[in-house]
Amino acid sequence: MRKLLLMSSSKYAATDYLEHSRHWLSEHFSEQASSGADILFIPYAGVTITASAYSEKVGRALASSGLTIRGIERYANPREAIRNAKGILVGGGNTFVLLDKLYKFGLLDLIRQQVLNGTPYAGWSAGANIAGLSIKTTNDMPIVQPPSFTALRLVNMQLNPHYFDQHPPGFHGETRAQRLAEFMQLYPATGILGLREGTALTVKGSQAKLLGDDPAMYFRDGRARELKTKSDCSFIL
Repeated sequence: MRKLLLMSSSKYAATDYLEHSRHWLSEHFSEQASSGADILFIPYAGVTITASAYSEKVGRALASSGLTIRGIERYANPREAIRNAKGILVGGGNTFVLLDKLYKFGLLDLIRQQVLNGTPYAGWSAGANIAGLSIKTTNDMPIVQPPSFTALRLVNMQLNPHYFDQHPPGFHGETRAQRLAEFMQLYPATGILGLREGTALTVKGSQAKLLGDDPAMYFRDGRARELKTKSDCSFIL
């Protein structure tokens, strides 16, 4: 039974790092916290920060939630770390870099297998993006070239974290909705979930619910549909 927490961002409005999602993560990994088990953190999306510094940053931010974070860089064998993980947490950064490293270390299929077998998974930004079918709807620049854009496929749709649908005055580039419309033109039967800042999708088995204060946008078959916050949206799975 899959147990997912897919968050748009690490910060929301004027809150501190991971502050808005601390209670979500605490609840999501409650069994691990109560048993004293470590949560395996994957910092591979970080580009301008070292893996150890990233893991330490997340550990400090979540210490008050009773979660013990252990970065995958501390293990000699990352595949063994995944196999033995009681919970998996994946940070944000550059989605292309993250996916490339998961392929490089042979971890993508292993993570998928562990999560589908019941290991709780949570991620924000890039860490949420890779939970979908592919990373074709990421906002990031392709600063590296992964062997494939195929991602974890934990949900049968695309994800677009940091979804933003305003058009600033004087801006003449495509909006996010226009970019996602281009994807729909080529893949009309594939859904895309646009998660606004400070929101998340939680999945337990075949049930899905939106968290946060703002609605999400769901794109499919050339149409956009607003999904209310705190609503059951299991149909998108």
